[in-house]
Amino acid sequence: MFIKRDEQGVIIALSKTASAEFTEQLPDDDGQLLAFLHSSKSAEQLALEQTDTAMARVLEDVVGLLVEQGVIRFTDLPTAAQDKLLARRELRGKRQGIDLLDDGDHLPL
Repeated sequence: MFIKRDEQGVIIALSKTASAEFTEQLPDDDGQLLAFLHSSKSAEQLALEQTDTAMARVLEDVVGLLVEQGVIRFTDLPTAAQDKLLARRELRGKRQGIDLLDDGDHLPL
């Protein structure tokens, strides 16, 4: 991304292409660039993003419940979904090994 800064050196605009006003280029993962993008989001966008993690957990719980009750088989899910659910389950298992509090995750996947 190419950026434009104000007199204080604060990023005020972005462009995908270089121009007379956008001469400085930053990598996409630059901290200043990410902070600028985050600050330019609407309150609705920020609220939606904050619920994404919780919603993902709800969906994991629903899948677990459906599998547990025999409504679906885990193998009925697309392979990509199976891989993602198993990866998250493994990460939660590793995290639980260091947490002192139980987060109630006992889903049979």
